[in-house]
Order: sequence, then structure tokens, then C-alpha cells
Amino acid sequence: MTKIELVLTNAAGLHARPAAQFVQKASAYTSKVTLAAGTKTADAKSILAIMGLGLGQGSKIELTADGPDEAACLDGLKALVESNFGEG
Repeated sequence: MTKIELVLTNAAGLHARPAAQFVQKASAYTSKVTLAAGTKTADAKSILAIMGLGLGQGSKIELTADGPDEAACLDGLKALVESNFGEG
């Protein structure tokens, strides 16, 4: 099991399009991926769970991956978040 912490810096946070990109990226890996923010956690492969967290710009998140490709999974998700989901 591997964990990383990130901060959402894109304007929309994890809503609509960014959430869909996040779930699509997480689903490309076989590892179980969990996103935590404060006391709430969500399955990172479920768009409804991710959007239900209501994470906006500046939110601190913790990603946990558990499985055979956990390092690659977290590297991919980190790159997506740090690229601001391709926004401006």
C-alpha cells in the first residue's frame, strides 16, 4: 500500500470534467485506489463518490493505492492533478 498527499490547484477542483478525468485515469490501473479528504473517503474509481466529496480548489487530498501497479497508479494520478487536469 502506498500513499501520497496532493493539493488541488485547478479552478474547478474535482467537479464534472476533472472528476471524470480522475476516475478514468484511476480505472486504468488494477490497484484499489481511495481518495481521502479530511474525514471523508471515496473510491477513486467512482465518479459519484468523487463528486460527492465536493472538493474545490485548494483542497488537500490523500491518495492510497493498494495493488500490483500502485506506484504507477499514484504517479499517473499525481501527474494528472499537478497538470491541473489540462486547464489553462
